[in-house]
Amino acid sequence: MEQLNLRHLYYFWVISREGSIAKASDVLELAPQTLSGQLATFEASIGGRLFLRENRKLILTDLGRFILGYADDIFALTGALTETLRSGPADRPLALSAGISASIHKLIVYYLLQPAMAIDRPIQLECQTGRTQGLILSLKRKELDVVLTDRMPGIQKEANLTVHPIGSSSISLFAAPALAQRLKPGLPASLNGEPFLANATDVPYFERLMNWFSLNGVRMNLVARVDDSALIKVFGREGFGVFAAPTVIRDEVCRQYEVEHLLAIDDVTDELFAITRGSRLSHEGVRAICEARTDFRNTKNTSKKSM
Repeated sequence: MEQLNLRHLYYFWVISREGSIAKASDVLELAPQTLSGQLATFEASIGGRLFLRENRKLILTDLGRFILGYADDIFALTGALTETLRSGPADRPLALSAGISASIHKLIVYYLLQPAMAIDRPIQLECQTGRTQGLILSLKRKELDVVLTDRMPGIQKEANLTVHPIGSSSISLFAAPALAQRLKPGLPASLNGEPFLANATDVPYFERLMNWFSLNGVRMNLVARVDDSALIKVFGREGFGVFAAPTVIRDEVCRQYEVEHLLAIDDVTDELFAITRGSRLSHEGVRAICEARTDFRNTKNTSKKSM
């Protein structure tokens, strides 16, 4: 056979990791028809089929599994080499591109990024906010180094991504002063029937919070879903309803948005995750973020007036 085409091998590797031509096309930014043609060309060059199609799924053949083992090693090494070369000399600022889920509270983001900013090297930080799935796609395209999110994504093992738990905090409830003064004497029963502003209904803690309400005989009136950590507080400040936020930033939330703390719910926690490519943490800044797991439940609220 002719010399192996590494681009075709990479296309095959991405397809096997993503599990379908369609998903791989999104990552590679190629039309599905183009990618299918490239795969067919690669199969012809090696003299065998790499996938079988069963119930609209791609199943690796024995040849496909054999080649995938080599491809995993090749692209793990090239990925590590790319990160090393990208880091450059130690006296040059290290570029760090972080994707931030819009629903994470911004002071929490600061806590999560702080370990990277504290390494013995200047950091050139770039942050991009958005929805978790869109940020994961950017991560796969190597447009981001890490994604920080407050929801556990449904990532297939084949997707070449790793999820790192990096922090947690109990949840507290807040409201505008007039509403808070009316509710405080009878908590938690006084919450029954009151308007509730949900940060997002697909974050894991939302279901746990609803269960906590139910166990305490509370049925709140869900009036809005706001997948933006700052905007939901503005609605809360204007008296549109009760909202939830991590207890660790309680003082900052009350000061900045002129709301009052109602109660902390230790049984309900907000879990935070970092998502990276592969299992090796070659990027020094990303490694610092992933290894500095913080239990905010045991962290004293240190919000500063200047933040």
